[in-house]
Amino acid sequence: MDAVFPSFSRPLRRSAAAAVALSALLAASAAQAQAFDFESLTKLARERADKPFNAGSDKLPADLAQLNYDQVRDIRYKPERALWRAEKLPFEAMFFHLGLYQTQPVRIHEVMPSGTRDISYSRADFDYGKNTVQPQAWGDLGFAGFRLHNHLNSPEYKDELAVFQGASYFRALGAGQQYGLSARGLAIDTVGGTGEEFPRFTDFWLVKPGPQGKQVTVFALLDSPRATGAYRFDITPGPQTLTTVRARVFVRGNAAKPIGTLGVAPLTSMFFFGENQPRKQDFRPEVHDSDGLMVATGEGEWLWRPLQNPGSTLVTSFTTTNPKGFGLMQRDRQWASYEDVEARYERRPSAWVRPLHDWGSGRVELVQNNTPDETHDNIVAYWVPAKLPAPGTPLEFSYELGWQGDEQQRPPGSWVTQSRRGMGFTQQSAQELRQQVQYVVDFTGPALAALPADAAVKAVVTADANGKVLENAAYRNPATGQWRMTVRVQRQQADRPIELRAFLQHDNHAVSETWTHIILPE
Repeated sequence: MDAVFPSFSRPLRRSAAAAVALSALLAASAAQAQAFDFESLTKLARERADKPFNAGSDKLPADLAQLNYDQVRDIRYKPERALWRAEKLPFEAMFFHLGLYQTQPVRIHEVMPSGTRDISYSRADFDYGKNTVQPQAWGDLGFAGFRLHNHLNSPEYKDELAVFQGASYFRALGAGQQYGLSARGLAIDTVGGTGEEFPRFTDFWLVKPGPQGKQVTVFALLDSPRATGAYRFDITPGPQTLTTVRARVFVRGNAAKPIGTLGVAPLTSMFFFGENQPRKQDFRPEVHDSDGLMVATGEGEWLWRPLQNPGSTLVTSFTTTNPKGFGLMQRDRQWASYEDVEARYERRPSAWVRPLHDWGSGRVELVQNNTPDETHDNIVAYWVPAKLPAPGTPLEFSYELGWQGDEQQRPPGSWVTQSRRGMGFTQQSAQELRQQVQYVVDFTGPALAALPADAAVKAVVTADANGKVLENAAYRNPATGQWRMTVRVQRQQADRPIELRAFLQHDNHAVSETWTHIILPE
């Protein structure tokens, strides 16, 4: 027996050692797979906030830097080389080439069950079209950003679902929609500071989806001279594509100047002209990506502010505690309102921000700038917390961003469908017409639809000190069945704006959202 045991004991010891080693290897693999998550991203953001800002290089190779707009557009990512295409996963990623306006590279990584890997630039992934450039001499150039694809509209083709490109900009589409407004990770000193700062996402981590995955996850690291941030985006495609955002933002303690205004969940859009501000020389009735700002206050009021294209920057805000939501909305979804066969503004999405926890005190701020045409974004809306965090202490916020089409967020009662400025035939003098402004506002919704035909509905209208309400009326529109409100206001000083508030009331109860509008100075 003594001769037998040694022959068994040696293999047993080796098997035990192998088991221990295998267990350690599996544990290490599991740890590696779990090594990158929101907490590790937060650690990176905190470490950056403790160091001076490094802007990085935006110098492009000479032959690439010389390309114009059309030439850069001629550089295209090869679809057959899309990330995850070979594995036939439900999502794919393609990457944007640097050039012209996009000069700062972003670093992109893939997160897999086995760990994390860098995705390096390769000239073989791109078709350079007619350009005569030498990409083999560029090295690892990096990327300008990326786009995600999914079977959004049909099982035959993977449509473009979302784009992350430029500063901290991103946007997404629901089924049947066409790109319009954009979102951003953070806005700093859009107004009220010493010049706007545009934080940028410098690094992305794309989480590999499963074969039956219904959503795709993106991590992003934000950096700027005065703030850093860790971001997680969970994107779920559908008729309303949902982007669930979780973020931790750190204010840099060593920044050269303090932050004046910190904008959370910023939205950026375009309003050129519309029914409340028509443009006589254009055949199209309206041109805009969004037609109004909607706010659901923490106090239970729903507000609607029609957008405008002012002569100079106009900043307004709505103070509240724990808002229920806000968004730049494209309510008017009728083709006849735009008549544009290419732009298809009726397909542009609304973007509704719904906080997933209490945001505390602050304000929803709306910035409206002048734009000479429809190629420039001129509208920004965001949440401004009442207090900024101390350096090293994160400002944490989570929200759901819905990219909505025909089915979109509405107030529970009734809402505005159009706001038209102007008068019909009148006996008034030219001077009276110059001093007076009239709006015709239509409302619809279940609260109004439930009223009897002879219901006594009245318009409650107030103006600030620069406006005198001369006339206000509410009546059922016999052509549509909706309720119509007319408001006529006289200016006190032509060079100052007038702020109006109006809602419909029945039996001393509000039966509509509040229409809140700024009459611009002449």
